[in-house]
Amino acid sequence: MPASLLTRRASLLLPFVLAGCGGKPDRTEFPPLRYQYLPPIRLNVAGIDVQQRFYPSGAPPDITELDPEHPVEALRAMAEDRLQALGAGGQAVFGITNASLTQQDDVITCALAVVLEIYPTPGIRSGFAQAFASRQHSGPVDDMRATLYDLTSAAMDAMNVEFEYQIRRALAPWLISAAPTPVQQQPLDGGPTEPPPLGEAPPGEAPPGAPPPGEAPMAPPSADPSGATPLQLQPPVSAPQYIPPPR
Repeated sequence: MPASLLTRRASLLLPFVLAGCGGKPDRTEFPPLRYQYLPPIRLNVAGIDVQQRFYPSGAPPDITELDPEHPVEALRAMAEDRLQALGAGGQAVFGITNASLTQQDDVITCALAVVLEIYPTPGIRSGFAQAFASRQHSGPVDDMRATLYDLTSAAMDAMNVEFEYQIRRALAPWLISAAPTPVQQQPLDGGPTEPPPLGEAPPGEAPPGAPPPGEAPMAPPSADPSGATPLQLQPPVSAPQYIPPPR
């Protein structure tokens, strides 16, 4: 086979070889989206029920099944990680009303919607909060799974912010605030802290009434309450004797 033919064939295969060796690899690891690092939302109810009220159609333009992290599972994880039931009675119901990924031409949309309902007694709803969030990707897609995963993650970040805001706005009476932790004074050496005996100054401090450092102590006050200096009495001076002039 002529060398020119081999060179031509090699030049035709070169782009495929480079794409297989040095091209952008597909992402294969997609960790579950969790939200334990966010502050919990403490509710004055005895239990929390998570309900899925939305199911993707599976037909175009729906592409939810291509996402390695299903939006429904991400919303369920948000409810499990952030909602806490700390009350003695009643129930909260977390409903997933939308968790879709759709594609229209070159625009992919992730739309999320949830509702949190409070039932003090079965069948009687006393309050609810709704939250909506969405994100879009437009343009060509190199890796569909990675694009859908990143789009779902961005939409969930927005949902976490909106969800907490709507709960604190609409369900404030059903929230339980965290009790402040008391702060105890600790000595530098690690030993117990005890107050000094009455009349004594703590270590490193001057006793009460002591002059400031570098200042001479004041002289004790006089016994006279008025503070006046006592007068010294002098002996009486006799008048000079009169001597008549000589005649």
